[in-house]
Amino acid sequence: MARETHDGRIILCRYGELFLKSGNRHRFERVLADNIRAMVSDLPEAEVTTTHGRTLVRVRPADVEDAAARLERVFGLVSFSVARRVSADAELEAIGEAAVGEAKAAVARDRPASFKIESRRSDKRFPLQSLEISKRVGARVQAETGLPVDVHTPALTVGIEVATGHAFVYAGTRASPGGLPVGASGRALLLLSGGIDSPVAGWLAAKRGLALDAVYFHSPPYVGEKSRDKVLTLARKMARWQALRSVTVVPFTDIQKRLRDSGPAELAVVLYRRMMMRIADALADRLEASALVTGENLGQVASQTIENLTTIEDAARRVVLRPLVTYDKVETTALAQRIGTYETSILPFDDCCSLFVPPHPATRARVEDAAKAEAKLDLAAEVAAAVAGSERVQVD
Repeated sequence: MARETHDGRIILCRYGELFLKSGNRHRFERVLADNIRAMVSDLPEAEVTTTHGRTLVRVRPADVEDAAARLERVFGLVSFSVARRVSADAELEAIGEAAVGEAKAAVARDRPASFKIESRRSDKRFPLQSLEISKRVGARVQAETGLPVDVHTPALTVGIEVATGHAFVYAGTRASPGGLPVGASGRALLLLSGGIDSPVAGWLAAKRGLALDAVYFHSPPYVGEKSRDKVLTLARKMARWQALRSVTVVPFTDIQKRLRDSGPAELAVVLYRRMMMRIADALADRLEASALVTGENLGQVASQTIENLTTIEDAARRVVLRPLVTYDKVETTALAQRIGTYETSILPFDDCCSLFVPPHPATRARVEDAAKAEAKLDLAAEVAAAVAGSERVQVD
């Protein structure tokens, strides 16, 4: 059991989807606890334990707010509360006293117009059921604060969770992103550009439990160092969510020129993307990644058609995940703003995808046409040279 903070407080963390994992639940819980430990590892005296379907985080009182801000970025958690741990005696004395204290602090801070008590009893040996706990404690809180009760739309909810021998009492809940803990679903490689879409796609992949590395295709001198720095800044913002470990920077200028010259101009974008898939596959072999993740969408630009996506994916040896395939740009932009990547993504620095683009790109590219153009190149040698010339940058 985690020790309380010096003022009797502890952060009570909740998860949702993990309850559905049946035989794998303990593995998911272990990964989640490890991720939480990593998130607070540099906070002095931080301690993380798991009990009764909850994860408990103890830090020094001065670090509670810092720890809370970090827990808002842990995939697998749905919410958490800064709670007071008290003795759970049959007369509810300690629980009631703590609930009154939490309510009074909330009244002084937020001036809520109403409240309710919400109780959960995981220890069924406790003599009072959840509803009775709420009634008794609520009557005391109302008597000592003067707040009216509103069980339907309360401005303040005071929570009580009764476990074996003790209870957690808290006022207020903060949201976490939910999903699955990073690493629970394996590892994937994200094709990361400097735009809005690919960081959001990576964030969504991480939310489904994928631990990520990234690859960025760089085309100097047409694309400058500021574009490279922009992508690495995006990677660091993703790392704050535990969503990214490293970025491999691949020199792409010469390959891009040869691809441009090898086939019809309208196929250029498809040929670039097919080569990116091959290079990403080779890097994924080294990084032990089982899938590729892209920010590609359906119909967002003229070249993002079913036919083109099929032809592009034909060059990959791994499954290609496209988390944004059903999103419109408004939804993607809103999520980019929420996760903190938008302001960096809109900086005016181009990436290689904007180079040598024909005025009328193909919208129904066929695999056989792309393969005919690529037959003029030694594809294996091109991939090997790109991998050999790449640079891996740690961002975590």
